[in-house]
Amino acid sequence: MPLSRRQFFKVTACAGGSLLLPAGQAWATVEGPVFPLHKKVKEAVTICPYCSCGCGLIIATGPDGHIINSEGDPDNITNRGALDPKSVAVRQLSQSPLRLKKPLYRAPGSDRFEEVEWDWAITEVAKRIKATRDAHFERTNADGIPVNRTPAIAFLGGAANNSEECYLAAKAARSLGIIYLEHQARI
Repeated sequence: MPLSRRQFFKVTACAGGSLLLPAGQAWATVEGPVFPLHKKVKEAVTICPYCSCGCGLIIATGPDGHIINSEGDPDNITNRGALDPKSVAVRQLSQSPLRLKKPLYRAPGSDRFEEVEWDWAITEVAKRIKATRDAHFERTNADGIPVNRTPAIAFLGGAANNSEECYLAAKAARSLGIIYLEHQARI
């Protein structure tokens, strides 16, 4: 039976490749030694908080909740595992002594900030937004055309917000009747 050149190369490649296979059980099914970790590590997938590109991160946190490792997410369509220097430094967010853990409030006439609880701060912000909106809400303009707006409140978005956060913030601002809606990148 005559062999063509193409068939000869196929047979040679198969024969050569089969010599590299292990003789017994395949190595992939052999159980290796188990090395227990000294501390429990949890991994979570998240988005980089810096420049709003949407780069994916895999964050490893220790039992105390601090970030112990950050690496690019190879499954993320935006960065495919690559990171810029800001994303690599995301570990510093949880370890910096300058990081605020509670909201700060400065009372009218006071010269210093005080730590307050989150529940109080959120309730206070909601009350002040509602009071300002109710006091300055315009249903119609001078010509009697319905406008349903409040010119006394403005909203400024930031570059650290991702697209979904900006979308939700814009929807919330427009539902309140806010017409001064701007983004940090445009200023």
